[in-house]
Amino acid sequence: MLQIDVITLFPEMIEGAASFGVLGQAMKSDLLRVTSHTPREFANDRHRTVDDRPFGGGDGMIMLAEPLEKSLQKVQHKNSKVIYMSPQGDVLTDKLARELSKEEHLVILCGRYGGIDQRIINEYVDQEISIGDYVLSGGELGALVVIDAVSRFIPGVLGHDESADKDSFSEGLLEHPNFTRPREYLGEEVPEVLLSGNHKRIGEWKVKVSALVTLVKRPDLFQAWLESENEKYRALKKKKTGTPLAELKKFWFNLSLDDRKVLGLT
Repeated sequence: MLQIDVITLFPEMIEGAASFGVLGQAMKSDLLRVTSHTPREFANDRHRTVDDRPFGGGDGMIMLAEPLEKSLQKVQHKNSKVIYMSPQGDVLTDKLARELSKEEHLVILCGRYGGIDQRIINEYVDQEISIGDYVLSGGELGALVVIDAVSRFIPGVLGHDESADKDSFSEGLLEHPNFTRPREYLGEEVPEVLLSGNHKRIGEWKVKVSALVTLVKRPDLFQAWLESENEKYRALKKKKTGTPLAELKKFWFNLSLDDRKVLGLT
């Protein structure tokens, strides 16, 4: 079971969000444990002060080092990985989430105000993580994003161990569009191949559709995927088939206009 301890000034934010949906079910099944701690517990004045003005001036207050250090010492052990949510950190990716899911214990430190005393980062933090190039009021929302992304790779959390491997980004591509009943809705029909029952054909079709969706929505990801596929093509020396790009173009031209529309590719 993965244990995640979150150090935050607002433990109710973490505890509340973690009690719903996939996270809530994972905790009930003892596949994941999320516990929050407040550094106010270690404040040394009657007002439970956890921040102060920065040396040298500047906007915002800085979270005090001592309450944070004592909070970390309360939960940290030799197998802990300490993460600080920061816009300066490594951007969270599918790959990083998968790696973090293999840890035994994660400690996520959430800043507030103008941030935390740098000396805590220097001495205790193993990795800074960002969820994007923007600034939030605190690290709690980012911590919840990390927890949710990581939990999906814990065996048993999603019910089917293959589910996470079929999501967007798992193979370098965005996920293909999905459909359910009824077959026809708003004048658009589900592509015929999805009703064929031919699982091999459906699987190959979905990969090509994923590639097209990625090309349209995330050309940067598509280019990286295409380079990887070209390497595989050259390694296998496939002389009887076209290049990956040529095969994808052929697939595109064979798609009906109705299928292009329902797939969101027009």
